[in-house]
Amino acid sequence: MVLMHLVLVGLSHKTAPVAIREKLTFPAQVQEDALNQLGRTEGIREAAILSTCNRTEVYAVASSEEGGVESVIDFLAEYHGLDRRELGRYLYISTGETVVRHLFRVVASLDSMVLGEAQILGQVKEAYESAFNAGSTSRAFNKLFRQSFEVGKRVRTETAIGESAVSISYAAVELAKKVFDTLDGRTILILGAGKMSELTAKHLVSNGVARVLVVNRTFERAQEMAERFSGTAIAYERLYEAVRESDIVISSTAATEYVIVKKDLAPVAKSRTRPLFLIDIAVPRDVDPAVNDLGGVFLYDIDDLSGVVESNLEERMVEARRAEAIVEEEIAVFFGWIESMEVVPTVAAIRAKAEVIRRMELDKALKRLDVSDKDRKTVEALTCAIVNKMLHGPTARLKKAAAGKNGYEYVEVARALYGLEDTDDKSGPGAFRNLLNSRAREIVDQQKETGDGFDDCGS
Repeated sequence: MVLMHLVLVGLSHKTAPVAIREKLTFPAQVQEDALNQLGRTEGIREAAILSTCNRTEVYAVASSEEGGVESVIDFLAEYHGLDRRELGRYLYISTGETVVRHLFRVVASLDSMVLGEAQILGQVKEAYESAFNAGSTSRAFNKLFRQSFEVGKRVRTETAIGESAVSISYAAVELAKKVFDTLDGRTILILGAGKMSELTAKHLVSNGVARVLVVNRTFERAQEMAERFSGTAIAYERLYEAVRESDIVISSTAATEYVIVKKDLAPVAKSRTRPLFLIDIAVPRDVDPAVNDLGGVFLYDIDDLSGVVESNLEERMVEARRAEAIVEEEIAVFFGWIESMEVVPTVAAIRAKAEVIRRMELDKALKRLDVSDKDRKTVEALTCAIVNKMLHGPTARLKKAAAGKNGYEYVEVARALYGLEDTDDKSGPGAFRNLLNSRAREIVDQQKETGDGFDDCGS
């Protein structure tokens, strides 16, 4: 008996353009309301919403797969006032094991736009915390999402999937780290006001760069950029003075000729005692390649950076295969837990534990008594009857409850009350566990053959 139906409905950068994705977001301030509305939907037992710039996904535990999918799609369309049929063009749907695999791959950054990016793990944690605080998660999702965080942690610690830069801006930062022992306290110069140079500057600042200078032909544009980094705008005529003060220069202008040339940079380089790192992201190029001939000057253009990115992507793909193996291992662990939450093996385990204890205690008692074979069988039947009558009511009610809403919760409580997850037992950990597992398998096999073998007391 399957006690829960896992459902996922979502869209991402792979299935929908940004014009559609932006219509289906769930900002933090609306998540509680959205989850409450979803929780009131017929057939939805648990729910969580993951909403980022690249994806919106609704995870649900439903009373049925088909009904759960339809309910979630209806919710998405109604909550955002979208045409259900039009929305359906961009959605992907998963049920059962594929939901678990998808979530684990998302957390492992295997489904991200940038393979190996680290931000998604934190975003999934925030999504789960919102759902947990809204009271929309219970046993199943508390287990699933917390295990997904372990998946993310394992992938980060056991693979190098996030260690190689796979964007132009990150590649520039990686190269800068190779040129300098540390970026702490360094000064950067942004030449031009392009988006790529701004993004590169952000990454450099986040890695310890302390001072930002900005040079642009239009001084007002330089001031605007400088304000974003609490930096200093410098007049274009003082470009080489700014270069002299800088450790890293990021250039991305719209000039059609070289902006930094060898003959003008030579005296600057000669007067310096530390390296000068030039990142030329412009096309056409801003920096004369001949400056590479100057001592202490390191120039990288867009092709150099692209080569670094391509090489690093190949490295990440190798690590991704290792991450996929981790995902598969963790899926098996999760469904091992799911299986333990099913009522048939749980009832069998309860009866198996009672039977093993009955047999052990009976053997100890009979060793102290001098009884005939007839009396032995009478005592045997008596103990069987006691066990059966004591367990018949609870196990019958457990089977009935397990078929209802949140039935797996009853199963989990029963397993806890009867100590079925205990690794130790007063009757002897090794022997007792082996006997229990063996007897439980016998009872399950018997039930499969007869339709109901739970009330039979073994000899």
